[in-house]
Amino acid sequence: MKLKNLGMVARMSVMAAVMTASFGFAASAADYTLSVNTALNESDPLYSGLNAFVDNVAKASDGRLEIKLFPGSQLGSDEDVLEQARSGAPVAVIVDGGRLAVFQKEFGVLGAPFLANGYDGMRKVVTSEMFEGWVKQLHDNAGLEVLSFNWWQGERHLLTNKPINSPDDLKGVRMRTPGAPVWIETINAMGATATAMAWADVRSGIETHAIDAAEAQIPAIVSSGLDEVIKYVTKTGHINLITGMVTSAAWYDSLPADLQKILRDEALKAGDIASYATRDSFKSYEGKMTAEGITITTPDLAPYRERTAVVYDKLGYGDLRDKLRAIAAQ
Repeated sequence: MKLKNLGMVARMSVMAAVMTASFGFAASAADYTLSVNTALNESDPLYSGLNAFVDNVAKASDGRLEIKLFPGSQLGSDEDVLEQARSGAPVAVIVDGGRLAVFQKEFGVLGAPFLANGYDGMRKVVTSEMFEGWVKQLHDNAGLEVLSFNWWQGERHLLTNKPINSPDDLKGVRMRTPGAPVWIETINAMGATATAMAWADVRSGIETHAIDAAEAQIPAIVSSGLDEVIKYVTKTGHINLITGMVTSAAWYDSLPADLQKILRDEALKAGDIASYATRDSFKSYEGKMTAEGITITTPDLAPYRERTAVVYDKLGYGDLRDKLRAIAAQ
């Protein structure tokens, strides 16, 4: 209990510092400050985009707008920061569509299985007119503003301690996945038993056999140390982990129009920097894992596509599936 209280105190102290700096109670050269929270650490290739965002916003705004980064979820969980943003706090968070689906259902489809091929396809979806309609609805109905949603962390693959040659090999495998419905339904449809668990607990979960397996994108396998507790990576690419930078709609609306444009323009550019850096990192990460003795295979994806096709209809995304796949294929 004492440890929990200490953690809460530490988080409140960090947030108090953020609020103090952001609202001008401490000296600051900038007219406005935005604090960006992410679960990623600074070694993740996506972080290069965040660093670029800091520098480019400062330059484009002539120092009037300052971006501060808080890696390792220093400001709290994604859900916590979203609530802070909805309350009007000048904070933003790098977050996936599943966590936004509770406010705007359409965002959940971004995590649906085999929606698009890699970053190029997903980028077309999240910069489309259809997506901009969802952005406006999220702003108006939930008090959240999407600055950009092109922060691609890679395709998700199966991480196991036994070879997976087909979906049949997943029967009885307890596989960790985030708690969003689209993720859970996808893993179950593939043949495994989806088990919701915090990302921070995955490594120990595999070591203690609380779970049998996990699924994640290539950079996250190494950065979290999962390469030390698994033997096989099966490259299904079943879900593209595309995330966005989301902030407070009320705070965003309070900015001068030129700063609003700078935020959105630079967030999109930074998302590209982050996503291409992520894609460029795959080869070295896979080389490291192979050298460690991990077997990496690419299976026939047809059986996985067939099994997961039901997910769209089951969650009410059937009408969107063909439209978004057509946009991604343009």
